[in-house]
Formats: sequence, C-alpha cells, structure tokens
Amino acid sequence: MPEQDPARRAVVTGLGAIMPIGNDFPTYWSNLTAGVTGTRRIASFDTAGHEVQIAAEVIGFDPTTVMDPKMARRMSRFIHLAMGAGKEAVRDSGIDFEAMSPEERDRVGVVVNTGGGGIEQIIDGTHVHDAKGPRFVSPFAVPALSGSMAACMLSMEYGLCGPVITQVAACATSVIAFHDALRLIQTGECDVVLTGGSEAPVWPMGVAALSNMTALSKRNDSPETASRPFDATRDGFVLGEGAGVVVVESLAHARTRGATPIVEILGGALTADAFHISAPEPTGRGQTRAMTLALRHAGVAPDEIDYIVAHGTATQLNDVAETRAIKAAYGAHARKVAVSSPKSMIGHLVGAAGIASALAAIGAIRDGIIPPTANLHTPDPECDLDYVPLTARRARVETAAINGFGFGGQNAVAVFRRVVD
Repeated sequence: MPEQDPARRAVVTGLGAIMPIGNDFPTYWSNLTAGVTGTRRIASFDTAGHEVQIAAEVIGFDPTTVMDPKMARRMSRFIHLAMGAGKEAVRDSGIDFEAMSPEERDRVGVVVNTGGGGIEQIIDGTHVHDAKGPRFVSPFAVPALSGSMAACMLSMEYGLCGPVITQVAACATSVIAFHDALRLIQTGECDVVLTGGSEAPVWPMGVAALSNMTALSKRNDSPETASRPFDATRDGFVLGEGAGVVVVESLAHARTRGATPIVEILGGALTADAFHISAPEPTGRGQTRAMTLALRHAGVAPDEIDYIVAHGTATQLNDVAETRAIKAAYGAHARKVAVSSPKSMIGHLVGAAGIASALAAIGAIRDGIIPPTANLHTPDPECDLDYVPLTARRARVETAAINGFGFGGQNAVAVFRRVVD
C-alpha cells in the first residue's frame, strides 16, 4: 500500500486535562493508572434533601490562572475548565500561534464539544430575575450559557480563524470531536485543530433529575467505591465534571515544525439505536455497528486492537449492552483484548467523557500502561470480558479504540494508533 499523504494524516501532538483526579494531564494520567478515584461528597452545593450526595468534582482549579479575572467571572464553569485544558495542550504541543501569520491561523480550527454547556446560567439567571427583576439579569448570561462558547473563547485566545465547531450529542459528544478534527485535516481545511470536550454538570437540578431517573449510584457512605463498571453490585454511575483538549495537526505540519506526534487518529464511526431516550438497545446492535464501521473506516482488523476504552458507565443496562456489542463486533478477539473504564475513577463526565477516554487511550499507547477498572471486585456473569480489574497492566499498545454512547441512542467510536512512518 502506498504511503498516505502526510498532509492528510491527523496526529495528536499536545495533551491537556482538568479532571477530578488531576488539574493537568500528567497528574490525571498518573492517578488514572494508579487507580485513584475522584468521587467525593459534593462540595459545590448543599445536598440536604438529595438522595444522591456524591460526585466527581474538579478540586482546586482557579480559572483566573487561565483567564482574565473579569472574564472568568462572566463565563461558565465548563468554559473555565476548557480554557485550562486547552492552554495546557497548546503548551504541551510546543506550537506557537503568535509566530504564525494571519493566513496560517486561518487554517487552525477549534472543536470543543459539550452536553449541557453553561446551563447553570439559566438557573442562576432565573433566580435573579424572580428575586430582583429583569434589570438585574446579567447581560453576559446568554453567551456564558452557550455550548459553543468554550470553543469560541479558545479561538479568541489565540486568534484562530479557522472553523469553530461545537456538537451536542450527550455522552458521545467528545468522541465526535475527533471525527470532526480528522475530517478537517483530511479535507485540507485545517492544518491544526484544538480538539476536545468540557462539562460541568454537577448542579442541584441535574443531580436530582438523574437520581430520580435511578441513573446514579446512591453509595453516599462510600464515595470512592461508588462507581463500579461491570461489577455485579453496580447501582448506577457517578456524575463528574472536567475537560480535556488535545492538539491535532496534520503529520506534515507536525514534521515541518519539528513536533513529535504521540498518536494518529485513524478513523471512527457514528450510529444511532433509534430505541429509547435513555436506555441502550438491549442487543447492542447500534453499538456493534459503530465499532464495526469504525474499524472499517480506520482500515484496522478487530484483532489489531490492543485496548478498548469502554463507555462503561456502571449502569445495569449499559454495561451488559456494551459487553454484547464488543463480542459481536470483535468476534473471538473480544476474549483477548483488554477493556477498561476510566469512569470507575473519574465518574461520568457526560460531554467530556469521550475526551477522558481518548486521553486514556493515548496514554496507553504512549507509555504501555493500560489503566484499570477500579472497584471491579465481583464481575457480573453477563460482563465476562477482560476488564483489567483493580490494577493497571503493562502492555504494548499499538492501536486502541474508544467507545462513547449517549442518551437518545447516539453511538460514537474512534480509533487511535502509534504513529508509523
């Protein structure tokens, strides 16, 4: 097979993360591979009267370290987190946007996705409106709640005038960010794309609604053991917040500036279950199709995948459906491939869940360490794959896939590989 055009190959060159177990990528990765959990009693609001009183919150992050203090006060938390992750990714990549010409910055895009954006602005603004009247509602409430504003703020921070994209696809959304980044590189529209997702969903109404849906774990007395993907005793997911951004650029662009690519984005796929507003289709058919089509688009055989970063929410329905789908998509290799769920340690970051999984896959390829599935002490008989329980595993990982499945039956898969010249 002839070598692909380096200008059309998309590689990752910089990593950034603001997560419940670390406010930068190195700390996140170190704690993820050590099995450290970030679930705690909720600190951001009074949980009196709430059946669920735990979440995986970001601790100790000061948005004024990455944004002008006045602008930070005007913007939402998901924007703060995205700015922190985005700035780290840019630093890590060594890319210098200030040294670029305006024409070069015209070819730099931003794709940062979210599920809910700054929805707390609606709640807070309504309280102000009802208590004090219309004149006291912040004029910045609308831009601050806009899901696209995290991407826009990164664009403005660096003067990037290429495409700015935000897609909303619930828990699959930041897997989809890699699809858009790959397309922008492959079509030649962009040389560089800041890519990721951000979410800050730990607010009273959201916790209450998900609790009433019976989606959340109620292990308030043991927060660190609450998230139990694939375990027979699981009782729901832990809501989390966080952000991740990576620098994606064409291989040709990376080589020209002397950057070292970490991984290559090979391909991916999207499908729908067309089944239910929150439950996965029980047979996993839509998820199977997403995995199968992603492998086909990436040009990878099932037995070439060394690691699958599972969606792995720790709900009764999702874990069984995903297990069935992996078996159907990977055949005999499903029994051999390592599978694990970062959500066992960081909770479910909704619109940032996919980027958290991507960072796990990238770290595994780079360092040869597969993060564990924490709290997996009693395997569910229906979830009988190799979920890397409790302890990280040393292994050479050449190629990894990530799964993201959202409410409404939205399925997304992306495939990454060590860069091969």
